[in-house]
Formats: sequence, structure tokens, C-alpha cells
Amino acid sequence: MRALLVVNPAATTTSARRRDVLIHALASEMKLEAVTTEYRGHARDLGRQAADSDDIDMIVALGGDGTVNEVVNGLLHAGPDLDRLPGLAVVPGGSTNVFARALGLPNDPVEATGALLDALRESRERVVGLGLASGVPGTEDEAVPDRWFTFNAGLGFDAGVVGRVEQQRERGKKSTHALYVRQVIRQFLGEQNRRRGSITLERPGEDPIGDLVVAIVSNTSPWTYLGNRPMYTSPKASFDTGVDVLGLSRLSTAAVARYGTQLLNSSPERGPHGRHVVSLHDLDQFTLHSKAPLPLQMDGDHLGLRTSVTFTGVRRALRVIV
Repeated sequence: MRALLVVNPAATTTSARRRDVLIHALASEMKLEAVTTEYRGHARDLGRQAADSDDIDMIVALGGDGTVNEVVNGLLHAGPDLDRLPGLAVVPGGSTNVFARALGLPNDPVEATGALLDALRESRERVVGLGLASGVPGTEDEAVPDRWFTFNAGLGFDAGVVGRVEQQRERGKKSTHALYVRQVIRQFLGEQNRRRGSITLERPGEDPIGDLVVAIVSNTSPWTYLGNRPMYTSPKASFDTGVDVLGLSRLSTAAVARYGTQLLNSSPERGPHGRHVVSLHDLDQFTLHSKAPLPLQMDGDHLGLRTSVTFTGVRRALRVIV
């Protein structure tokens, strides 16, 4: 087997020495080419290179969720093709690693490498669905390129938090869960539409759902982790179905306290619920429109401001070695 290993040198939980050990372990079982990313978007370019190659059987992403997202978007630049495209393997190296953990991989990169080698020896793989975000015809965002996401996306409040975290990291702050919590508080204090949101959700054959403050789209469950604690916005979300969405129409102080507590105590059986919660499961497609530009995030990457986005749940999009 020939494999391309995409290494993010800025991965939070792996040192240079540890990465060398992992590379040697993988190279002992396959013909391996390791490439270290040098700029934002480099992992996507390498994923595209693997997709267009005739002799790469697998691409391994060693890094966090952002690295995985870039690799996936490169791999699927011309769309899914299970018979032709290389399989994807993940060695988690970020601070949260939602996609890898949702697949059942250990969060430790050394243990995950061992699990990957076992999967290769036993020819284990699964086919997963992905989410796709697209521009909306007839809007100012219609020309925005399509973007795949592996585990979640969000328009509004949560994307604003992601943007704030990225700003802090650019200033040299380390990505920690405490940093995220601080930015949640700051985003809440700066939120202008706490009581009446600007987002409308539209789906074929159904009445629009308006006045949402935030819309969180899930392709799997849990939504994310706070340390080792999984948090579930859409507990039924799965790699085997369409996408789910959780919308909140109010973010008053009382509502944040209520839904924040529910989120911290969420489980595979129950997520946030109540009068101001919209919860939809297994959707093939829907569109979010906003009266004003709002931040958009996918897989924890801030992608700027958008007023309209169409989300599609694409079943059986990618082979994953796991």
C-alpha cells in the first residue's frame, strides 16, 4: 500500500520527536510519503494531489480537525467516488479531535496509530456521510465555493466564538478549553440579537422557521468535547444519516443558563430542549438565510461572514480506515 501522510507541525498535542516516532511506525507497514504543511490550505492541496494520483491508496491526516477538514476538501474536490478515491485515515493531534473521536479512535495519537495499523492489517474500513455547504443562487453568496464538513457547522453565535478563539491564537494564545469558555462569555456579552434572531431556516415542503439566533448543524454526535466531556446538540446525528440542526431563538441570560446547563448535562439520549429550541433530524437539504451577515464556521474553522448557506447531507461520501 502506498500512503501520503499529511503532517501539521503546529498540531497541539504532538511534538516533533513524537511525530517522528509515529511516522516511523506507519512507514514500517506501508510505502509512506510524509509531507509537512507549510501554509493554510496546504493540506487541502495535498488532498487534491492524492485524489488526482493513480497510485495513492490512502491519505493519513496527522493533526487536528482543521487539518482533517482541509484534507477531505482536497480529496473530494471533484465529488465523492468510493471506488476511485484513496481512503482516509486520521491520527489525532489537535486539542479536541471531534471527528477522530466520533469514529471511535483513541484521542492519544500513539494509541490511535496503533489502532490504525490494526485496522490496516484487518482490512477494516467504514463509509461515512458528510455535510456540504454551498452558496445559494440569487443571493450575494451564490459564488462562494462549496465546502465539505465532517462533524459540524454553525451560523451565528457558535461561529462567532470560533472566530474569537482564532483571533486569540493568532496573538499567541494556546488553544485550551478555558480559552473557549472565555470567548463564549465575551461573544454572549457582545451578542446584539439575544432575544430575536435574524436567521430563517427553509426546507422543501415545510414552513420557514424564523428568528433564530444560532443554528448548529451536526453530521455526527457528539457535537464537541469540553475536555473529556462529550456535549450533544443533536444526539441522533450520525455518519449514516443526513444532517441534523439545532436552532435557538433566544439567548437571554436565563436562556443561556438553561441551555448551557442542558448542554453540559447532555447525553446520547437527550440534548438541549425547551420552548425556544428547534431540533430537526436526518435532513437531506435546507437553507439558512440571515437578515445581516453572520459568522460561519465548519469543523471549528471560521470562514467569514455569510447571509445565506445551503446545507446538504451527503450519504456514503468517504471511505475511512478505522
